[in-house]
Amino acid sequence: QGTCRNIADMIEKYPDDMYIMTHGNGPQVGNVLLRAEYSRSILPALPLDVCGADTQGAMGYMLAMLSYELQMRGINKKVAALVTQVVVNADDPDFKNPTKYVGPSYTKEEAEQRIRENGWVMKLYKKGADGKEIWRRVVPSPIPVDIVEIEAIYSLVESGFIPVTVGGGGIPVVPVAPKIQGDTEVYECNYGMKYDRKIKNGQKPLAIFKGSEAVIDKDRASALLGNLLIKKVKKTGEDIDVTLTIFTGEDGAMINYQKPDQKTLRHLTLAEAKKYYAEGHFPPGSMGPKIAAIIDFLENGGEKAYISLTSKYVETLQGIAGTTVTKN
Repeated sequence: QGTCRNIADMIEKYPDDMYIMTHGNGPQVGNVLLRAEYSRSILPALPLDVCGADTQGAMGYMLAMLSYELQMRGINKKVAALVTQVVVNADDPDFKNPTKYVGPSYTKEEAEQRIRENGWVMKLYKKGADGKEIWRRVVPSPIPVDIVEIEAIYSLVESGFIPVTVGGGGIPVVPVAPKIQGDTEVYECNYGMKYDRKIKNGQKPLAIFKGSEAVIDKDRASALLGNLLIKKVKKTGEDIDVTLTIFTGEDGAMINYQKPDQKTLRHLTLAEAKKYYAEGHFPPGSMGPKIAAIIDFLENGGEKAYISLTSKYVETLQGIAGTTVTKN
């Protein structure tokens, strides 16, 4: 409820703007995987694309309750959650060397069992206080390249809704190449789903996708969403100012984090952001993906991005809190 109130404060302050909400789902997917682990003796394992869809629905439902907070304030905007598929390339390098840790911890013996029985990729995570090895599952985290439901997202915004979309980075899907069987092309997807049609001269392959055992960075997916909407609006001849705001647990980006010479960066240009990122100031597990997403956003059509606490969004827009990153 606190998050919804903070967001409602923003909308109340800037009621004429259009909004799209995205969200992470790391802890929630972890909980889904843990429940599946506890019930593995009686239920089949859950694939990651289904876990992503599961959490998108649940969290979208909760975030859509923002509608009630807006209604209480007399603001005529409604929230609509959309289960979203995000396209990745099947040949993304991360599929060959997965590095994203997901799910619970295991002993070395349990990890070896999961490798044998489930075909998982397991890696040593760390050693515990007792010196014993802690292992976890690792999965690919490929770069997002497209959004299947982009037209639906655009239509919701145009209709006055606030979409909740690309939750957790979106459900990772890859294009399905058709197999030719005689005079028929066949598309084989997950879970026994299969589609076929007769081949005709000049017809192009259909845009059909299947889920992938991977996770997508939520900030990169949000940046892609902004860039796709910018391109779509520009095709109509209209002009639009799209900004990306990444809410986090810190009051902006910092260099020399948790060191005596720590410095908060209230304003960055794109060139400065790229410089600090290349120098390794932003750790991969925290601020790094957020800065990488902002770089993507600004290099592909965006003009301005923010890193902010939800409670300090207005102050961030004023330049006295958070971090503002501009193209120049």
